[in-house]
Amino acid sequence: MKKKVVSVFLAMTMVAAMVAGCGGNNAASSNAAGTNGADTTGNAVTDDAAPADTEASDAADAAADAAGGDLADKKVGVCIYQFSDNFMTLFRGELENYLIEQGFSKDNITIVDGANDQATQTGQIDNFISQGVDVLIINPVNSSSAETITDKVVAADIPLVYINREPEESEEQRWADNGWDVTYVGCDARQSGTMQGELILDLGLETVDKNGDGKIQYIMVEGDPENIDAQYRTEFSVKALTDGGIEVECLSDQVGNWQQDQAQSIVANALGQYGDDVEVVFCNNDAMALGALQAIQAAGRTVGEDIYLVGVDALSEALEDVIAGTMTGTVFNDHFAQSHGAADAAIRFLNGEKNEYYIACDYVKVTSDNAQEVLDMVK
Repeated sequence: MKKKVVSVFLAMTMVAAMVAGCGGNNAASSNAAGTNGADTTGNAVTDDAAPADTEASDAADAAADAAGGDLADKKVGVCIYQFSDNFMTLFRGELENYLIEQGFSKDNITIVDGANDQATQTGQIDNFISQGVDVLIINPVNSSSAETITDKVVAADIPLVYINREPEESEEQRWADNGWDVTYVGCDARQSGTMQGELILDLGLETVDKNGDGKIQYIMVEGDPENIDAQYRTEFSVKALTDGGIEVECLSDQVGNWQQDQAQSIVANALGQYGDDVEVVFCNNDAMALGALQAIQAAGRTVGEDIYLVGVDALSEALEDVIAGTMTGTVFNDHFAQSHGAADAAIRFLNGEKNEYYIACDYVKVTSDNAQEVLDMVK
């Protein structure tokens, strides 16, 4: 019941190798890592992407068709879990711009900050329902609250698009079973975790294994422990190494809550405790990777020489570090495809059309080879 959203922007501007990455290569599977993507049930998503010009044309036509109705008077409520999150700042800015491009009035688009508090966000959702918005786009503070959120929004007969933080598979199945106008638009975090692991795997054991003991010692800095993205990135980054035949040893696994300052402290403490035994630092997002880099440099270590560092999101500052060699790599969390896909899904609902219950976007692995091209896109 799942389909793929192709980023028009990505298809038109990325080099051929990156477009191939957007087609599903190197994606994670819940059963085994391989060259095909996976949906959140573990079903294979085949690598059947069309050439870039065809993808761009088809996606543009679909968006134009979806926007066929009169949208200027439609009211859109958008709930973001936390405005201070760097990735969601990019996401909400692009979402608002794209909604306006499709014909919505800026005055009818209301975006609110949940301040990382589910009670606050629940109150905001209640307010949107009482105001009679025409569609809701929700980035939940807690994915576990999706059932409660869905029930109240569906009861109000308002179409609902979840973004970025995926509800449980059983919750998505409930939407399908009841035929509700509810969908999720986002990327499969298993893919991003796998790509993080591959960034290290591609370097080779001989390069990364600085102490020569035949295995890779790493520290892990996790995001929100309840968030499925954090869980999958943690699991699948390591799985990519073990699936590649690399023996690993976890020296430290701590929660940094997506925050740069918390990650800096975690990595500083780990480096103080384990010293030169730390060969790789995995961070569930780039904000934490930037904090980790501060700790690495303060400890007198050098990324690319005696330690390796990877993140996720492809924030501008992280991309600049990849280009400079002070970060090993990152994974582009395509806020263009995701925000456009969410807006297009909302438009289809408003036009009386149906959506798939899961609309998938792909991540892109970023190394020094393509970091400049990604940076040119996101700046």
